[in-house]
Amino acid sequence: MLLTIDVGNTQIYCGVIKNNKVTARFRHTSNGAVTSDELGVFLLGALKANGVNPSRIKEVAISSVVPALTRSIVHTMEKYFCLKPFVINQKTKTKIYFKNGTLNDLGADRIADIEGAFYLHPKNNLLIIDFGTAITFDTVAKDGQYLGGAICAGPMLSMRALAGGTALLSTVEIKKPKNAAGTTTETQIQSGLVLGTIGLVKELTERLKQECFKKEKCLIIGTGGLGRLFENENIFDFYEPDLILFGLSSLTHKNK
Repeated sequence: MLLTIDVGNTQIYCGVIKNNKVTARFRHTSNGAVTSDELGVFLLGALKANGVNPSRIKEVAISSVVPALTRSIVHTMEKYFCLKPFVINQKTKTKIYFKNGTLNDLGADRIADIEGAFYLHPKNNLLIIDFGTAITFDTVAKDGQYLGGAICAGPMLSMRALAGGTALLSTVEIKKPKNAAGTTTETQIQSGLVLGTIGLVKELTERLKQECFKKEKCLIIGTGGLGRLFENENIFDFYEPDLILFGLSSLTHKNK
């Protein structure tokens, strides 16, 4: 069994893959300091709670955008699982290539997303939209050439900015409002966050399609924790919540 771990700015998303299927999923906050022992206890408990014997984990793959936590997780794997994990870095072998022959400064999570998209939808032009703390857009040609992308703040980050940068606005539940014209401060913030994000994503998607693929067809794949909120907004061709886990699995086999 393969344990996949995606370390984001808000959450650590873990999945167990067996025979190319995700058999368990669980999350842990990545906010604040987390020791390797705390992570070890959490992972052992979460695996058992999901019916997975920790001794059956034979490989571990990690994508991380939080370097301090990467070191803790690597130590956790060595101490509690006696395994040396595969960690995505700039030397990782992948389907993606750049004209200069390097992975440039593309984050590990985005590399795994693209790899997962190629694994699930091979031989297609791809536009991948990941709804995390930040929303990332990545365009890749069907031959694997990276064509570029965009980054913007996600709804959660925008909400924190509103609450932290104003005296009278506070955090709200992020959900789609019934109307664009809210009648309370809460519904007005929800309108701005959710409907504003929909408009932003649709505009960037159209521009990226025109610039990168001209008249060629491309598949638009949505993923990320908040992606499901936008699943029915006619933005994606597919919503793949486990995209990054499949990408980690594919990269693990490619880099043995």
